[in-house]
Amino acid sequence: MNAILKQEDLSAKCLSDFMEITINRYLADLDGQPGGNLYALVMQQVEKPLLEIVLNHTGGNQTKAAEHLGLNRATLRKRLREYNLI
Repeated sequence: MNAILKQEDLSAKCLSDFMEITINRYLADLDGQPGGNLYALVMQQVEKPLLEIVLNHTGGNQTKAAEHLGLNRATLRKRLREYNLI
């Protein structure tokens, strides 16, 4: 078994661990009370900065940003509008 982690594997593991800790803390803070739409909350908190960072990385080039994200350009534009990023 190869014990050496690639940088992207390590980054994904760190992000996954962070999300697990954060979501568990959020659920614990609810103390049994309903929390609303957790899925939408998490997606909103993650997706907007992701779109901003990738768009900035590509110098505002939506086609390149869509390629990096694995999205169709029209889907990217829809999401950018949803977050008032265009």
